[in-house]
Amino acid sequence: MKIPYQPPIESVTFTKVLQALSEPNRAKIIRCLRDTEENNCTHYTLQLQLPKSTVSHHIKVLREAGLIQARIVGKEHFYSIRTEEIEGKFPGLLDAIAKVNEEDL
Repeated sequence: MKIPYQPPIESVTFTKVLQALSEPNRAKIIRCLRDTEENNCTHYTLQLQLPKSTVSHHIKVLREAGLIQARIVGKEHFYSIRTEEIEGKFPGLLDAIAKVNEEDL
C-alpha cells in the first residue's frame, strides 16, 4: 500500500497551514484530533456528519499542508496531528485553534 505524502516540517509554511485551516471543517478535524489524539476518516464522517469523500478530501488537504500524519494498519488509515513538529515551528498555533469558539469557525 502506498504511504500518503507528508511534507518535511522544513517545507511547511505558515500560509499553507492557514490556508488549510481556513475551511471550518478542517479546523474542526484538528480540534477533534487534539481531543482524541488519533482517528480514522469514519470517526470524522460521523462526528461532522459529512460524506466520507468530503472528509477524505479535508484530511488530504491537512496532511499535504503538513499539519497531520497518517499511520496505516492493514487497510485502515489513522491520522494524528504532528504536534511536536508543529509546536516547534509555529508555537501556540494548536492552542489558538483549540480556544476558538465553535460558532466562530
